[in-house]
Amino acid sequence: MDSRLQEIKIGIFNDLIDSVDLTELSKLDPSAVREEISDIVSEIISMRNLVMSANEQQLVISDICNDVLGLGPLEPLLARDDIADIMVNGAEKVYIECGGKIELTDIKFRDNAQLMNICQRIVSAVGRRVDESSPICDARLMDGSRVNVIAPPLSIDGPALTIRKFKKDKLTLDHLVRFNSITPKGAELLKIIGRCRINVIVSGGTGSGKTTLLNCLTLFIDQGERVITCEDAAELQLQQPHVVRLETRPPNLEGVGQVTMRDLVKNCLRMRPERIIVGEVRGSEAFDLLQAMNTGHDGSMGTIHANNPREAISRVENMIAMGGFSLPAKTVREQIAGAVQVIVQAARLRDGSRKITHVTEVVGMEGEVITLQDLLVYEILGEDERGKIIGRHRPTGLRPKFWDRARYFGLEKELAEAMEDVVA
Repeated sequence: MDSRLQEIKIGIFNDLIDSVDLTELSKLDPSAVREEISDIVSEIISMRNLVMSANEQQLVISDICNDVLGLGPLEPLLARDDIADIMVNGAEKVYIECGGKIELTDIKFRDNAQLMNICQRIVSAVGRRVDESSPICDARLMDGSRVNVIAPPLSIDGPALTIRKFKKDKLTLDHLVRFNSITPKGAELLKIIGRCRINVIVSGGTGSGKTTLLNCLTLFIDQGERVITCEDAAELQLQQPHVVRLETRPPNLEGVGQVTMRDLVKNCLRMRPERIIVGEVRGSEAFDLLQAMNTGHDGSMGTIHANNPREAISRVENMIAMGGFSLPAKTVREQIAGAVQVIVQAARLRDGSRKITHVTEVVGMEGEVITLQDLLVYEILGEDERGKIIGRHRPTGLRPKFWDRARYFGLEKELAEAMEDVVA
């Protein structure tokens, strides 16, 4: 939008605020609000004798509706399904991640006040707040997209807003096969892991697709099972009919009322869950999740930030230590080895592609060391002339420790086929 139109829009917007109570207006149905705003804006344009083409008028009306109802200048980006992340660094700079690469857009906010207003609208919709006294906030949009806001004075150049977008089409393992993130045999192995009620940790770095992969694994949970999810900002999209979704809560203005992830996981155990799914394990709740995995809640799952399966085990150990549990290292490792059965490692490679690089089994203990065995590994062979990485998923040929469990669930034949050494 050019500077002339921008000035006109600001003038019309200010007139609109003077003539209408926007909070009352936003209680109406969105289509009715758009109609109402269109009528009022048309009146303001004719009263001010503004010279505008029909297209320009429509553009201004659309922008004002987005400001009042939606996320202002970000609305066109939210409508695009090819964008994974939207990163707003103050009013002047909006970046997107598209195809694994970050690029600057030409979208700008009117000023930091407009950006802050939109941030407050997002977080207040889920009962949270962001201002100078509480400048950090996690929230979510209506479609499940995850939102993080950090406001001044912590963010120096204006509010920083990060949106991890949720795709409208829910991804399945078949989609991951089509994207070459895993082979058909590897996908079959993951299906069996999901169906055999195996305790799984999905490990990976930021933006590697951990939550997507966790969602894919939950598709194979039996329809009759009671599943409870615990998250900081609810974003898992389970398809089962019997799901209870829980979400943490930050402290209020007086600094009380906080409900932590650990509180949720502990409370889960009183809700007769069959599976517990923790969106992201990042603190002392790791201990409670291990306890749950060890006490009959088979098939529980969670994600963790780590760069390889061995590091994922170390991170769980460190989280338990940071939680203030004064247990001997060997005892903690025995708990981990007894609880976690499979680690699925996701990674975003340097060309922007996402791959499942390891499916690794926790075998047990040797002395004071947890032993792991890889069932499936992604090998990088080189790259083509366009910089795309060439690689292959290679089954190691090792017999999984959960073979008997697969037989119990009647999936021994499928597991044998999935473990065949077929190169993609």
